[in-house]
Amino acid sequence: MAGPLRALILLAAIAAPLAAAEPPLTRAEASNYAASSSHADVMTFIRELQQRSSRVRVETLGTSTECRPIPLLVIGDPVPASPADLRHDKRAVVYFQANIHAGEVEGKDAFLMVARELAAGPAAKYLDRLVVLIAPNFNPDGNEQVSTANRPNQIGPAVGVGVRVNGQNLDLNRDGIKLETPEVRGLVENVLRRWDPVFFLDSHTHNGSYHQEPVTWVWGLNPNGDAGIFDYMARTVWPAVEKEMRGRHGTLTLPHGDFLDVRQPARGWVPLGPEPRYLSNYVGLRNRLAVLDEQYPYVDFETRVQGARSLMLSFLDFLHGRRDEVVALVGRADRATVARGISPGADDVFVIDTEPTALERTLTIRGYEMEVTDTGGRYPKVRPTEKARVYRDVPYLARYAPKRTVRLPRGYLITARDPAIVNKVREHGIVVERLTAATSLRVEAFSVTKLAGSAFSDQGHYTSTVEGTYATKEVAFPPGTYFVSMAQPLANVAAHLLEPESPDGLVTWNFLDRYLAFQWIPQPVESPVYRLHEAANLATDSLL
Repeated sequence: MAGPLRALILLAAIAAPLAAAEPPLTRAEASNYAASSSHADVMTFIRELQQRSSRVRVETLGTSTECRPIPLLVIGDPVPASPADLRHDKRAVVYFQANIHAGEVEGKDAFLMVARELAAGPAAKYLDRLVVLIAPNFNPDGNEQVSTANRPNQIGPAVGVGVRVNGQNLDLNRDGIKLETPEVRGLVENVLRRWDPVFFLDSHTHNGSYHQEPVTWVWGLNPNGDAGIFDYMARTVWPAVEKEMRGRHGTLTLPHGDFLDVRQPARGWVPLGPEPRYLSNYVGLRNRLAVLDEQYPYVDFETRVQGARSLMLSFLDFLHGRRDEVVALVGRADRATVARGISPGADDVFVIDTEPTALERTLTIRGYEMEVTDTGGRYPKVRPTEKARVYRDVPYLARYAPKRTVRLPRGYLITARDPAIVNKVREHGIVVERLTAATSLRVEAFSVTKLAGSAFSDQGHYTSTVEGTYATKEVAFPPGTYFVSMAQPLANVAAHLLEPESPDGLVTWNFLDRYLAFQWIPQPVESPVYRLHEAANLATDSLL
């Protein structure tokens, strides 16, 4: 056989298997949606994806309690080796995570599918303006506890799903302030602080009201976050993504929530709540666009997977087209937060108590006639009938309006020399300084008159609430006193941690109990956290 012909045949033989090689399939696809990916399946899929595309790099978001690595896919064209590569790059970083509750699995397989499309498919078009981070299996320990007994009211997958909690028996979507799980600490350190994405999406499956829309989602709801970001999500992002889902993907969506009163649906539709223990609210408090995605559990598993995939693609499409607008929006929010902290006015307040109020736009909910039976408990038993019903002009109670507020200070002084307190503040990325010289300052002090613990355990805590009084007084602060300035981008998170009456702060989660308890004598105890309202020149150094 002639040399050139032999070489041509050999080349064809080598090329044939490469051309025939199929991209990796998720476990959901390979099983015809009878199963969802195990941790090993996820790791195998990612390795195969890397072998087929130079656009994918993998970092470790963290290591779970049971020592499983949590992979973080970094997808770009070109893929950056680190955030430093983007200093002079206009691409925006966006982040998607799935399987935070490992019985709510569809986002895990859906986001792997989109990673494949970004690496070598039609979604690669988004990579000229975006760098996409994906954590497809945020709770690998819970993911391995597969049983058909988990989430029995959910339709599929047939072989079962994992459990809600992580290896510490904690709910990761209640850890946005206390940071007691390796998964959420890894998220904060290795994603939010390291990559600083302008957008965050957390994928879940809901358990609530019955309706025909298979996909629901809502944005960050905490009223102490940037008002401009909230309004942008409600007025710009919501209608744009709704239109994209309906038009391009043929999928109905609904803002996430449940009927305020299932017996009187017209009273309103209300989302979960504004507390930053929920990660979408926490990220919103950091001045970033944040989304909670809740797929509908009463449709089949394939429909839920495709719904999660379509929602991710819809947000990628929006963020790609509006990149400059979104980047400018979060930049303005950061600058406004810093400016407020330099010279806060009387109208700059921290919201303590809220009530849900209606947005301007009402909802049309494609639901059912429902049978409601009292159970004697907090929640009635609800069963949908086969008769469809459209509920029109339902108020969407997604704006948590202030009922009670306190003035925001220029900064907080912390006299407790407790590493557990100061390190918890610093874990979020908040800058903490330390006085290097004694100083006397006029500050606002909080005296506790009542400290009460919850009657039941929540995340391993008997959460605390306080009552007390405020008084302005002169206080002598020694060297070593900690100081947290509000002239920093994460000031909203700092206030939520340090305000004594914060509904979701360090007091709530028992970090200050020993300093607020009455011990032996029932008399008022002064909180070790003081508000500084007046301008002052302080001699400080920053903690390393």
